[in-house]
Amino acid sequence: MTTIALCQIPVSVDPAVNLELARAEIARAAARGAELAVFPESTLTRFGKRIADLAEPLDGPFVSGLAAAAREHGVAVIAGVFEPGDSADGRVYNTAVALDERGALAAAYRKIHLFDSFGARESDLVVPGGEPVVVELAGLRIGLITCYDVRFPELARALVDLGAEMFAVIAAWGSGPLKEDHWATLVRARAIENTMWTAAVGQAHDPDSRDGFGIGRSMLVDPMGVARATLGSSGEVHVCEVDTSVTAAARATLPCLEHRILGVARS
Repeated sequence: MTTIALCQIPVSVDPAVNLELARAEIARAAARGAELAVFPESTLTRFGKRIADLAEPLDGPFVSGLAAAAREHGVAVIAGVFEPGDSADGRVYNTAVALDERGALAAAYRKIHLFDSFGARESDLVVPGGEPVVVELAGLRIGLITCYDVRFPELARALVDLGAEMFAVIAAWGSGPLKEDHWATLVRARAIENTMWTAAVGQAHDPDSRDGFGIGRSMLVDPMGVARATLGSSGEVHVCEVDTSVTAAARATLPCLEHRILGVARS
């Protein structure tokens, strides 16, 4: 049994404001018994043209500040940041960092699928990553998924094959026609088709934002697709439990992963 905190926070354009809030919420999560705190995509700063100017290396002040809070409170942390890219055009990586309870950087996942949809072009600002990442935190092997990635079931299945026991989906999900329905449906679909615990955390709605980000609606979904926790649109830290014995029971009843046939011609 692992206790996790869904840390649905509003995200400012100012990294210092976001770091202060994140540190406070890590303390709050720890006080409620959480072993892992999951924050949204782009916790460093809100999406926009300034992300290239505000991006930091993974040993910069923002991640170092999160690491200090993780170490102080003994809580592992997953959060979205932007780090400088290696392209000549100044684009950055959209990165999910995973810090263990000692504050050590356990893994960094660079978002693979960029959001060039619904009129947006994330690829104008962000360089895509190329490798799926599974990291062990708080006794769980966690597959990292960032926002638009959740629309690609092949990534989730690759994480299963790498030994994931839970998906952590971090997002800055934009509002729009059917977007909230898509979010809830896709998160539950990834859980159901992989009989996998799925913790999905989005940015809280910011009434002062005009960019469309922040619908909230974070959730914890069990391996049979039941939402064990659902949040609204405002800022909230919700503590809940992941029980891997539920996974074993679900897979005994529904062994769909064992029934996969890949690369086999059917007559």
